[in-house]
Amino acid sequence: MHYTLGELANRLGIRFHGDADCVIDGVTTLTDARTGAITFLTNPRFRKYLGTTRAAAVILRPEELEHCPVNALISDNPYLTYAHVSALFAPDYSAQAPIDASAVIHENATLGEGVSVGANAVIGDGAIVADRVRIGPGCVIGNNSRIGAGSQLNANVTVYHDCVIGERAVIHSGAVIGSDGFGFANDKGRWVKIHQLGRVVIGDDVEIGANTTIDRGAIEDTVIGDNVIIDNLVQVAHNVRIGDHSAVAGCVGIAGSAEIGKHCAFGGGAGILGHLAIADGVTVTAMSLVTNSIKDPGVYSAGTPLEPKSHWQKNYVRFKQLDEMARRIKALEKQLQKLTEG
Repeated sequence: MHYTLGELANRLGIRFHGDADCVIDGVTTLTDARTGAITFLTNPRFRKYLGTTRAAAVILRPEELEHCPVNALISDNPYLTYAHVSALFAPDYSAQAPIDASAVIHENATLGEGVSVGANAVIGDGAIVADRVRIGPGCVIGNNSRIGAGSQLNANVTVYHDCVIGERAVIHSGAVIGSDGFGFANDKGRWVKIHQLGRVVIGDDVEIGANTTIDRGAIEDTVIGDNVIIDNLVQVAHNVRIGDHSAVAGCVGIAGSAEIGKHCAFGGGAGILGHLAIADGVTVTAMSLVTNSIKDPGVYSAGTPLEPKSHWQKNYVRFKQLDEMARRIKALEKQLQKLTEG
C-alpha cells in the first residue's frame, strides 16, 4: 500500500511542501524514521530530531516548516492529520468468506448486506446485524441484540441478550457487553441474587478496548454515549451513564449508577464511586479516586505521588499525627484568642 505525497495532501485536504511524486509506503516515528515512511512532529521538544530525520515526509505545523529538510504535509493539527494518515495504512483483515461454515446463526436472526461472520461465532434468536458488520471468530451475539451498520467485533467478543450497539463501533477481543451487574440482597448472611433486567445501550462511533466489561442495568439501561472511547480492562458497572465524546483509560473502575457528563476524561486506574454525578468537561488524572460528585468542569487529582522510600516513611509518620496536630493547633488558637482579647 502506498501513496504519493500529492495524493495524501489531496485526500486530507491540506497543503504539502516538496516533491508531489514522492512515494509514501508507511508511517513511522520521527526518531526511527526510514526512507519511504511519513512521520509527524507535534511536540517542540522533538524538533531537534527534525534536521536529521530520514523520513520521506513529515506532518508538521506551518511554523515548523523552515526547520524541515525533507518533504512535508502542512497541518494546523499534525496529530489529527497523523490519525487520518494511519487509517490509510491500517491493514484490512476482513473475513475472506462472508459467513464461515462453522458459524452458528439462528434462523430468526437478521443479517444485513455485506456482513461477515468468523469461525465458531454464534448469533442468537432475534438478533439483528446491520449492513457491513464484521463479526470476528468466536464472538457471541445474544438473543434480540442489535449491532449497528459498519461495526466491527474482533475475536471472542460477547454481547449478551437485548443489548444495542450503534453504528461504526469497534469492540476489541475479550470485551463483554451486557453481563450481569453486581446486585445482591443479604438475607441473614446469605446473598440472594438480584436479576438484572436492563440492557446496555451503546451509541455510534464508540471504541471499546480488550477485556473491558460493561454491565447491563439492574432495571433501567446502562448507557454509553456517541463517540465514547474506552480502553482495555475497564469495568463499567450497572446503570452507569457516560456522556458523548468522553474518554476512559485502562483499568478505570466506574461503580454502579454513576453519571458522567460529556467530554470527560479519566486517566488510567482512576476509580469513581457509585451514584455520583460528574459534570461535562471534567478530567480526572490517573489513579485518582472520586468520592464525591463534581459539579464544575476542570482537572481533578487525588492520591500521593511516588517518592523515595525514606521520604515516604517520614511523611507517613506525619500523616498518622495529623489529627493530634490539628487538635493542638485548635487549642493554641483558642489560647491566642484569649490572650488577644485580654
